Amino acid sequence: MALFGIVPRMQTGLDRIAAGFDHGLRKRRVALLVNQTAVDAWGRHAVQVFRERTDNDVVRLLGPEHGAWGVAQDMEPVAGGAPDEVFGVPTVSLYGADKASLRPRPEAFDGIDAVVYDLQDIGTRYYTYAATLALVMEAAADRGVPVWVLDRPNPIGPRVEGPLLNAGFESFCGLVPGLPIRHGLTVGALARWYRERRAPGCELTVVPCDKHGRPAWVPPSPNMPTVDTAVVYPGLCFLEGTTVSEGRGTTSPFLQFGAPGLDAVRVVELLRGRDCPGVDFVPTVFRPAFGKHAGQICQGVYLRVFDRTAVRAVELGAFVLHALRTASPGVLGWRTDAYEFETDKPAIDLLWGSAELRTTLDRGDDVLALLEKAQKDAAGFRA
Repeated sequence: MALFGIVPRMQTGLDRIAAGFDHGLRKRRVALLVNQTAVDAWGRHAVQVFRERTDNDVVRLLGPEHGAWGVAQDMEPVAGGAPDEVFGVPTVSLYGADKASLRPRPEAFDGIDAVVYDLQDIGTRYYTYAATLALVMEAAADRGVPVWVLDRPNPIGPRVEGPLLNAGFESFCGLVPGLPIRHGLTVGALARWYRERRAPGCELTVVPCDKHGRPAWVPPSPNMPTVDTAVVYPGLCFLEGTTVSEGRGTTSPFLQFGAPGLDAVRVVELLRGRDCPGVDFVPTVFRPAFGKHAGQICQGVYLRVFDRTAVRAVELGAFVLHALRTASPGVLGWRTDAYEFETDKPAIDLLWGSAELRTTLDRGDDVLALLEKAQKDAAGFRA
């Protein structure tokens, strides 16, 4: 079968299921942990694929942050219980109004023989779909329900970057110490890593994907519209821990940032003085429709990505924060409200995995020594 005469060259885990790969799922009643990215090469959703397979019953959908169709904004509670809008399958939300909602309740596993996970990850520790997977693996192990992960390529590639998560800074932004910000793993490999460290009792099966290539892009969340966005996200997400807009409420989240009163030209000058391969910087002006500084004119910086494979996103994010602090020290503040249901540590510390980035910037120090230490951590993880 070909789409517009083109035969796809790579396969995701779902593509293998659609092609007849079984390995034990036949005749199982399944709960699908999915969203809008769970489609095969021909655009069929996982619900369709499993319904077309012999003797598979899709009992319910489990929805991560943003919901089973990626409608909700970041940190917006998602209700469960009602059938989903497209296929009429009952849904259970794994992202509600409090921290307890992140771990599935025992009844989420009633009447099923397996949980099947198929979500496009973007290779970043604090992108929450992987944390949801770890919590589901742990809860499923308690109920004796096996978990299947339908693997997908990591869209930002195998590069490993950034500091390891330190003990004491665990959150929904990172559950298990020892994982770098940009881990370079597919979600299947990450599931195996979680099983060793978080859910050793989980009966885990990973349906492999091709390790090279990338499936057609489906935005995995409302503020992840393009692959370029995903490439810079491991570093530009640091802005979520600040009072500077990360571009939410515009059409280019994470590819632009700013705030009222920012000296955008000076920030651009400082960033162009750094070694930031794969990107360029231009001053811009935007007005967010929602989020930080909603309705206000913001001076800002737009990132032009011209070589995705060269981008060192974590370094880039640290350089951005340093440039903001240097050019407009009164503009850059630290976020103090709850972040992913955590209130006892600043959001920037949860993202970096320790307090080191925040304290380095607050002292007025450069970030080069901190980044050198982080890259040693990354090299150890990669090895």
